[in-house]
Amino acid sequence: MPDRPLSILFVSSEVYPFAKTGGLADVSHALPIALRELGHDVRVMLPKYGNVSERRNRIHEINRLKEVPIAIGDTVELATIKSSSMQNPRTKVQAYVTTNFTYFDSKKGLYADPITGEPYNNDERFIFFDRSVVTTCLLLGWFPDIIHCNGWQTGLIGAYIRTMHAREFAKTKLVFTIHNAADQGVFPASSLEKTGLPKEVYPRITHAKHLNFTKAGMEFADAITTVSPTYAREILRDKTASGGTPTLYRNYTIEGILNGIDSYYWNPKTDPFIEHHYDSTTWKEGKALNKKVLRERMKLPHEEKAPLLATIARLGEAKGIPLLIEVLPALLQEQVQIVILGEGDPSLTASLEKLAAKHRSKLALFIGFDDALAHLIEAGADMYLMPSLFEPCGLNQMYSMAYGTVPIVRATGGLIDTVTEFDPEARTGTGFVFHDYTAEAFLAAIKRALALYKKPTYWASLVANCMSQDFSWATSARQYDAIYRRILSAR
Repeated sequence: MPDRPLSILFVSSEVYPFAKTGGLADVSHALPIALRELGHDVRVMLPKYGNVSERRNRIHEINRLKEVPIAIGDTVELATIKSSSMQNPRTKVQAYVTTNFTYFDSKKGLYADPITGEPYNNDERFIFFDRSVVTTCLLLGWFPDIIHCNGWQTGLIGAYIRTMHAREFAKTKLVFTIHNAADQGVFPASSLEKTGLPKEVYPRITHAKHLNFTKAGMEFADAITTVSPTYAREILRDKTASGGTPTLYRNYTIEGILNGIDSYYWNPKTDPFIEHHYDSTTWKEGKALNKKVLRERMKLPHEEKAPLLATIARLGEAKGIPLLIEVLPALLQEQVQIVILGEGDPSLTASLEKLAAKHRSKLALFIGFDDALAHLIEAGADMYLMPSLFEPCGLNQMYSMAYGTVPIVRATGGLIDTVTEFDPEARTGTGFVFHDYTAEAFLAAIKRALALYKKPTYWASLVANCMSQDFSWATSARQYDAIYRRILSAR
């Protein structure tokens, strides 16, 4: 007898195309769709921030979910839960969207003011959101088999369904996925009363005398996952990967499941954002045409022999941007051109802008996020730079390989699980890997790539290896399916 379909509520603070700051949004779009393709009843829930258009995203009201009171400490705010959907050509997934003026609609950023960089009152905002998730299920009378929570912002949901609403959710199992162990959702102890949870629960949701959303998420979960096998091991021992607190994670069993990529939106054969499509047999012509468009878009001169290097990232320490800035002066002495897309730390941004102004024919910089440009960069670049200080999984190295763009990565987290050093003799491997977090090691890896680029036969073998990799969500979705069924069958 085949396994029965499951009902799954997938909860995330950001979901593409509604709201995105990084890979979490892409995962929260693609994994639910992959689970839906396995036959499950999957629904997604997220907040509606002030920069999210209801008209463009076709968000509409649900009569019985208007102006729902949600308590935050001694105050009450009203949530109106609206409906939308996300889809690709194969399937469609319903989305519930929490709206509230005070906490979300009045804020243009997702987590911090986009002008000043000051964080919002995120303890209250995500207490409110987590309670709205639980309340939505109660009002709909829908108690799914699985609630899959993603990121610290969803960490209190388990505490609510296992204490205040334990009877209603008695048959529901909870999965909590850590997307970044260094970002835990830590707030002062004074925030505990805002949760409305019984005081006897406080020890289970605090760490080092602070409210810790991630600790809460792990404490009440039936299964804990993170986004790559290597990262699952790193956060138990590495202070950088774990945000300085590896001991927080050692009391829990954490399974690493490698993220996948959406093989429709991130596929050079079908990508709706690029004009010139190609596959593993036509990549030379296709990449040349996309490179021409990219250079025109970024106002770079056409240098036929110069390889085009790229990075798309949040401009911060975790993504290795200080290391990139350190190697750029030496790298720009080579016959190369470089494109950078991202936003983040103002001081790092200023350093990049200064270099770009000095090297206009070699370095092009786009500050901000542009999804269409990100796709064009992957299609037009020859090499992708990813010198991460730590990397839970990373998606761009997988996007790059799908587009025949060779990744140059540091050996950390999910990058270890997805990229291997190219061996010219055996013609094996998918990129260039360096280990030490130093400018010397990074630059040496880039120079190995540049040297191989001048040998077209070897380069073609490397590109073929990259484009033959299968990073679709199908395998990972089946792994999550197995976890769901395992915890549902456990007593």
